[in-house]
Amino acid sequence: MTPLVLLPGMMCDARLFAPQTAALSGTRAVQHAPLSGHDRVESLAADVLANAPPLFALAGLSMGGIVAMEIVRQAPDRVARLALLDTNPLAEAAEVKARRVPQIEAARSGGLAQVMRQEMKPRYLAAPDEDLLDLCLEMALSLGPEVFERQSRALADRPDQCATLRAYDGPTLLLCGRHDALCPVERHELMHELMPRARLVIVEDAGHLPVLERPDAVNAALKRWLEE
Repeated sequence: MTPLVLLPGMMCDARLFAPQTAALSGTRAVQHAPLSGHDRVESLAADVLANAPPLFALAGLSMGGIVAMEIVRQAPDRVARLALLDTNPLAEAAEVKARRVPQIEAARSGGLAQVMRQEMKPRYLAAPDEDLLDLCLEMALSLGPEVFERQSRALADRPDQCATLRAYDGPTLLLCGRHDALCPVERHELMHELMPRARLVIVEDAGHLPVLERPDAVNAALKRWLEE
């Protein structure tokens, strides 16, 4: 059974995928790869590859999806199948990149919790859920401001991966919450245009974190993808 490598979103850890780990680990090895040690997407991808099995299924959410695309660019023959969840294949827009500078400065000055609250409450979830927001904040604070800075810089300088997606021919799942305000449905429709053989799944009543908001729907899509 092909092992599965999971890549979390920015300022998240393995707890992001707790429902998926519980649902999938009974039938295959599930490995969580941290994305905290470098400030370049290319280096983060190389680090995952250095610690991953020779051949594996790869699923990433948000920043995890961005690193997953770079892994496919660097070593497509090692990725048996690919799942991109609530993510973006494009280089960072200038206005988003500009917002990162004051966020990094605030996090460095002890304001990481406030930065995360400003980002999370209006943009992460389709419906208010204080338990999920508390979990997101706990993950972020456990990683800390240095990781926030490294990840922010990696995202700001990331490459466009449209050509990478166009060239990849393994079984692919593109999944997105219907109300994702950070990586909207249109981005996933763009990826589907680039990868016409991929399956596009839109999860209703979910925002940027359908893995936690609607785990049953996500688990069903992942199981189907893994069994293709």
